[in-house]
Amino acid sequence: MKRFLHASRLLQAVLSVYVVLSLLNSGCFSAPEQAPLADEIILYNWADYMPQSVLNAFTSEYGVKVKYVAYETMDEGIRNIKAGMGFDVAVVDHDLIPDLSSSGLLAELEHKNLLNFKNVSANFRDLSFDPGDRHSVPYSWGTTGLLVRTDLVSTPPAGWADLWENDYPGKIAARPEPVELISAALRSLNHPLNSEDPQELEEALQRLLEIKPSLVFASSDATAVDLLLDGGAVILLGWPGDALYAQSRSQAIQYILPKEGTILWGDRFVVSAKSPNKYTAEVFLNFLLRPEIAGKIVNENQYAIANDQAAPYIDPAILGNPILYPPDLKIQKIDWYLPLSPAGQKLYDDIWARFLAENP
Repeated sequence: MKRFLHASRLLQAVLSVYVVLSLLNSGCFSAPEQAPLADEIILYNWADYMPQSVLNAFTSEYGVKVKYVAYETMDEGIRNIKAGMGFDVAVVDHDLIPDLSSSGLLAELEHKNLLNFKNVSANFRDLSFDPGDRHSVPYSWGTTGLLVRTDLVSTPPAGWADLWENDYPGKIAARPEPVELISAALRSLNHPLNSEDPQELEEALQRLLEIKPSLVFASSDATAVDLLLDGGAVILLGWPGDALYAQSRSQAIQYILPKEGTILWGDRFVVSAKSPNKYTAEVFLNFLLRPEIAGKIVNENQYAIANDQAAPYIDPAILGNPILYPPDLKIQKIDWYLPLSPAGQKLYDDIWARFLAENP
């Protein structure tokens, strides 16, 4: 009896397969088709923050050209995005995701087209600023620290506060990034990173005005490191990629993570809500999440990437560099940028406007 039941079930299964195959052959039933790929997509990103070799590899495999459009500062990039600039994929700071998504500027991602998302490091998934990773894909991450010309300073700074306590007249280089500089001033006062307390932000403003005569702003991303290498500055508020490039040009460059606690940033890929090429953009992101592609990006960009499976493809010298991958002791004193509330963002905007307008 049991043998008969088994045989009956086997016959039913065979008949089911036959029926499905017949339907497929007759055209009565068909598997869902993917959208056609676009001829070109636009990538909006920091200059030189995606290797051209990676873009060429994507074009070679999929036949899709990638037009690279660059911004000089994150502030500029966000202003243009909010003003309606056309793009398919952009790279933005992680803490800006809530504002952009709530404003309807970001597409909701189809994770069925992002099968390689499984390679993303667990520490960078499903974070508070983008629950379920609905609107963004992790890219690179790193610290904000101090690049120092040890041959040009008698006392290298050990922390943020040292920028005020020591004398570096006109010799501290920085990019005109409002949140980064306000955060440095907050940390120098031992105030919390991401503070929205009006009194603490007022103190940070006065702190920035004190140091304003010592600041020299880089006119572009590349100029920032050049200021240090040329001796136009002795200190640069910068990032690991800056440090590795500068050290390749001069043995006198030291990268210091401030003792009060450094700042951890993370960049994310987003897709425009207005993009007519959403599927192609997701194919592109899935391509970038391949371990071998992510490893190639790290080797050329020299920034840590949020992709666990990329490690075998990363140059061991890069993977073991504490500037890119800080030891646990340093990681414990790192603070994440967190999204600001609308009221907090207004406070920061006002502080920055006053900083630019007022004389110390």
